[in-house]
Amino acid sequence: MRRRAIVALLLAAVLAPFAGAIVPRPLLAPAAAGGDQPRRILVLSNPIHTDIALPADPDVLDRLGFLQASGLPVADPAVKWLVVGWGGRSFYLETPTWSDLKPGPVLRALTADSAAMHVAVAGEIDQAAEGIVPIDMSEAAFADMVKAALDGFARDARGEPILIEGRSYGPYDRFYEGVGTFNAVVGCNTWTGAVLRRAGLRTGWWNPLPQSLVWSLRAFNDLP
Repeated sequence: MRRRAIVALLLAAVLAPFAGAIVPRPLLAPAAAGGDQPRRILVLSNPIHTDIALPADPDVLDRLGFLQASGLPVADPAVKWLVVGWGGRSFYLETPTWSDLKPGPVLRALTADSAAMHVAVAGEIDQAAEGIVPIDMSEAAFADMVKAALDGFARDARGEPILIEGRSYGPYDRFYEGVGTFNAVVGCNTWTGAVLRRAGLRTGWWNPLPQSLVWSLRAFNDLP
């Protein structure tokens, strides 16, 4: 009996991400908003992580004006996208490449870690490339989604995002203190899904993996 229980738990752990992908959230599709020029964002995915790329348009640069104060070249005409993601602080800061992988950050990511926000600037992105999901949305939905992304930044007494000083992968990215706790259940991909749902998109009910999140986005939404 004990062996059967262990096998059942292991099977449930394996199947849970797939089950979470096929149950839509919300269950009913929201009414489509129209009437204005759609705004395009990109969901960027790799085998373990997702980010959201926001267009480097004047209104977005104004909302994220704190980036320039940190030294990011957001005013450079070559910058076309601002790539924003939420993740575990230790894993983010201590694992710039796979060769830097260490047990400590991995253990904290699986159990409990403070959150951090990562922002990078990017030029043109091939929207037909693997791991890129273009999404068009109304102006109102776009504004709601940007606000949801900004809610991920922890703020100081003046209401300003808190830069993690001296920590970046290079000259084109920065880290900020984040809101919340990162773990194996509530991770970067569930954060991405929650931000997208604020824009009226549907995702799977629980998407800890990029693959299930991307599948659910394509299955439950009318994407370009």
